[in-house]
Amino acid sequence: MTDEELMWSVKKSEQILHTPIFDVEKRNEESATGINGDYMVINATEWVTIIPIYQGNFVLVRQFRHGLGKITAEFPGGMCDAGEDPVESAYRELEEETGFKTGKMTVLGVCSPNPAIFSNSITVCLAEDLTPTNELHLDDDEVLMYETVPIDEVIDSFCKGEYVNAFMGTALALYMRHIQSEK
Repeated sequence: MTDEELMWSVKKSEQILHTPIFDVEKRNEESATGINGDYMVINATEWVTIIPIYQGNFVLVRQFRHGLGKITAEFPGGMCDAGEDPVESAYRELEEETGFKTGKMTVLGVCSPNPAIFSNSITVCLAEDLTPTNELHLDDDEVLMYETVPIDEVIDSFCKGEYVNAFMGTALALYMRHIQSEK
């Protein structure tokens, strides 16, 4: 089967939910082979995840996650503002959530959070040469704290306890590939 035969086309589209964070779109689509069906797509702004390294440790944020109903520890990140470049978002989110500024931001990769239902992408950045400002600039609805954790502890403990965010797993894989490429 060719890629052309795998393609689907949108026949009808309707926004069925609008929220400040995302929209849900119902699409009627047809495959190149004639299969027709309704599919839900979550349209969200672009996202960033930042891997900050300070004095040989990862800088993580601890916060309550409403979907899981628990506190998690994860890399800082968030949504890009409308028209904002993901790297600029990474600088902004890093300072807002951790109080650190960086002299070096490197894009490690761009991927889809879940291509089956999300239309956006997530940019993973490595932040090095950090300088603490000791000032957080949180959004009105954010309650979090940052902590520094040894890199090996985070890698060894991923998917255990508080380190369960799948975006963090993606970021860790990109970080490890980056470290391997520098050897």
